[in-house]
Amino acid sequence: MADTRTALGPLERVNGTWVVGDPGRPGGSWIEFRAEGLYRHGRGGDGESIPWSRIMLGVGVVIGRGHPNHGQYSLLGMLGNLPGPFNGRGGGHLDMTLRHPYEDRKLTFARHAHAYRLFDTVLLQELLSQVVAAGEAQRLGDPDWLGQVVGRLGLLTPWPKGSGLSEALERAWRV
Repeated sequence: MADTRTALGPLERVNGTWVVGDPGRPGGSWIEFRAEGLYRHGRGGDGESIPWSRIMLGVGVVIGRGHPNHGQYSLLGMLGNLPGPFNGRGGGHLDMTLRHPYEDRKLTFARHAHAYRLFDTVLLQELLSQVVAAGEAQRLGDPDWLGQVVGRLGLLTPWPKGSGLSEALERAWRV
């Protein structure tokens, strides 16, 4: 199946590389998916590498600052999706637990100017969590594989019933 989509919420393919966040935003930060792991590009040119083998339990995707009371969008994250002065403002973070040494980490990113569909953000979090929990996080660093998965996920109907979402998502990535 061809790669029919090039984005899933804040995950986007840019010049053949998958990134979370907007690499074109001046002074912003973004997270690159590389073969060896995640690489966070920070403000001012600093960077940080996290090998796939250190990521455990799953990955949360949060749009906006802080931790929302429920769901994946804080109040500022929701406002950033609406037309008006807050549109495209702010950022988000990937929330994860790392091993060796054990620590909780938030990798921040600058959001794109366009709105993220809530369903896409849910799919992204579920995809990252399932792949990490299955012990196959390194597959996320393969841009062709990830492109095929994102393409398959674009065919899903929003909000399958019951456990249908988890099952459909697992079918999309277990190729």
